[in-house]
Amino acid sequence: MKRTSCSLLIVLRAAAIVSSIALSGLVAGQNMMAQNYPSRPIRLIVPQSAGGSTDLIARVVAQKMGDAFGQTVVVDNRPGAGSLNGTELVANSAPDGHTLLAVAASFTINPALHKKLPFDPVRDFAPVSQIATLPHILIVHPSVPVNSVKELIALAKAKPGELNYASSGVATSTHMAAELFLYMTGVKIVHVPYKGGAPSIIAMLAGQCQVNFAAISTAIPHVRSGKMRALAVTGAKRSAGASEFPTVAEAGVPGYSHSSWVGMLAPAKTPQSIITRLNAEAVKAASSPDVKTVLLRDGLEATGTTPGEYGAIIKMEVAKWLKVAKAAGITAQ
Repeated sequence: MKRTSCSLLIVLRAAAIVSSIALSGLVAGQNMMAQNYPSRPIRLIVPQSAGGSTDLIARVVAQKMGDAFGQTVVVDNRPGAGSLNGTELVANSAPDGHTLLAVAASFTINPALHKKLPFDPVRDFAPVSQIATLPHILIVHPSVPVNSVKELIALAKAKPGELNYASSGVATSTHMAAELFLYMTGVKIVHVPYKGGAPSIIAMLAGQCQVNFAAISTAIPHVRSGKMRALAVTGAKRSAGASEFPTVAEAGVPGYSHSSWVGMLAPAKTPQSIITRLNAEAVKAASSPDVKTVLLRDGLEATGTTPGEYGAIIKMEVAKWLKVAKAAGITAQ
């Protein structure tokens, strides 16, 4: 009996030693990989066309990161299927840090719109950092007799379905910002989708629509000129580009928060040492004064999070949009 126990103890000790050696080898291998990273140009996939906010942010950050790494960071636009094509490409790429993804907030909205996605936004990606946010601003046409969020809610409840709101299209960030507001307040305002933010603003100027949760950069010139009335911004805090306006939460809808954002992801199973280095350079790039200036011109606010913080944002938003889309009956067009 004693001999059996001794034999078992020897086996367990040997297994522990082998496991320790294997773990040490794995750590050493990852450290060596990180030291040699990047060993070639990095490809940053943008799953939208060139010229949009995601593309703008990707390019200014890619330039900074490339300078820091001593390797070119090439922005590769892969639009199609509502950003699904380019996103799937990265999900299936080698997890070595040489293929990355720049995504917008639609990344967390898509699971609520599609019954089957070719990837899982949580399982198949390793968060690097959120890079920038773009809060929206709740505006009304001057003919609407309200001067606050609470007054808008009261008017909408008194006249259910008589007001309408413009958006830049079904399932866009402006649409979801409005639907989150309706979901949290219980009011009924009719959705009128347009093909882009600019057409939705034109409809507002013409008085065809009364409400809009527009991008700040698109709406603020018209607010300043008196052609629109701003009630609140949609982010968790006041916007640097429109600091005089309260948040929707401050103005009467506690817990409300919505901003468009752009972040960086890597394929799942990318070594943590590489994620840590990518995060450090991405945050440094986003926080540089010249990048902040470029972004602020378009109403974008530079951010920078840890991978864990960004991962938590993704999980929270996926769950939130599943509830909102189900309540509003929103599906992919």
